[in-house]
Amino acid sequence: MDGEELTEQETQLYDRQIRVWGADAQRRLSKAHVLVCGIKGTVAEFCKNIVLAGIGSLTLVDNRLVTEEALSANFLIPPDEGVFGGKTVAELCCDSLKDFNPMVRVSALKGEPSRFDEEFLKTFDVVVVSCCSLAEKVKSVNEKCRKLHKRISFYTVDCRDSCGEIFVDLQDYKYAKKKLEDTVECQLSYPSFEEAISVPWKAHPRKVSKLFYALRVIERFEEAEGRNPGETSISDLPGVLKLKKELCDSQSLNEAHIPNVLLERLVANSKEFPPVCAIIGGILGQEVIKGISGKGDPLKNFFYFDALDGKGIIEDISSKP
Repeated sequence: MDGEELTEQETQLYDRQIRVWGADAQRRLSKAHVLVCGIKGTVAEFCKNIVLAGIGSLTLVDNRLVTEEALSANFLIPPDEGVFGGKTVAELCCDSLKDFNPMVRVSALKGEPSRFDEEFLKTFDVVVVSCCSLAEKVKSVNEKCRKLHKRISFYTVDCRDSCGEIFVDLQDYKYAKKKLEDTVECQLSYPSFEEAISVPWKAHPRKVSKLFYALRVIERFEEAEGRNPGETSISDLPGVLKLKKELCDSQSLNEAHIPNVLLERLVANSKEFPPVCAIIGGILGQEVIKGISGKGDPLKNFFYFDALDGKGIIEDISSKP
């Protein structure tokens, strides 16, 4: 991304942003390539934000056909069934996003994350994964990104009911931040998603968000049952509570850290709550912009939001903080 300057047209279009974060940050954005796998309401908000910010290119992957659930939160899908024409969610979202900023190259690709190889992934600077199984997140994408010589920023995002989670893996990341009148060079070392969720629960800081544990239980339940993410209902609650007890026993964690009422909310209401999509998608957009530009403190490495209390919590869950 070094050595290429902004065009006159880019400078004019992004004038306000350049005044906020500088020409160098905008230049890096305009040369960055982002891959997004899985597009529900939260990711739709994220895509809108980075397209308006002037990302270089955005590639969308989501082979699903439109359902009533998809329409409930994803504002990028036109409500008129006449335009569907057998198009996938990715193709419909691609058509909408092109109208937001014609200077950004937006494309849709048919494929499965499990089949992405390292040659394909290395063409991107940022990979965002949603609506994917635990195995797809860990083995198919995050692990492959880490094998490359090129550093690729990896993010996962999940929104259920009125709760959301973001995970960030920037590997070995250097960035600059302002300290009084000086600019200070900083460095952070991130664990992979697998490394982060493999840290023994008894080794965690004293007060980790209850959402972290609840989402890990549901993640494991979906994997064991062969379900796609979000394919749970209230009838699954007994099985989820049984797994919770087993995990708490094996991890030496008091069961009170994972309230049954929270698990019930997440299992029974797995659909996204649109206002929370806007919040989580907005925060994810900010983090990706920070990760690309190298300016500002990035979060490390989990972020949680629950609309019931309105709190946003950052959790650093690593074997080496």
